[in-house]
Amino acid sequence: MVADSRTAFARDQRQDAGLAERRLWDRLRAGRVDRHKFRRQHPVGPYIADFACDRLRLILEIDGGVHERDDVILRDHLRQNELEGLGWTVLRFRNEEVLTQPERIIAAIRDHAERLDQ
Repeated sequence: MVADSRTAFARDQRQDAGLAERRLWDRLRAGRVDRHKFRRQHPVGPYIADFACDRLRLILEIDGGVHERDDVILRDHLRQNELEGLGWTVLRFRNEEVLTQPERIIAAIRDHAERLDQ
């Protein structure tokens, strides 16, 4: 995917965000979690991450029901391995977790940040 088409794709993804992604973005935007700046639908290597924080080298992926299919599970696994190979940590959460237990995501971000400070 060429850079311009990736940018257009990311923009479309931001505009078409599902409820879980919109709710999580409300909690992450503008440095609301300990001043960590997250970007949504952010290009990382050849991929577009749902949410990424460059300073923490942290990607948050929000998975809907399609991510339970075997072919998607395999693709997600390969993608995660590549992203981790680029030096990123990938944390995956299901839509339901974002909607019912958003504090778990915030706690996971803070735990990751603390491990980096050690």
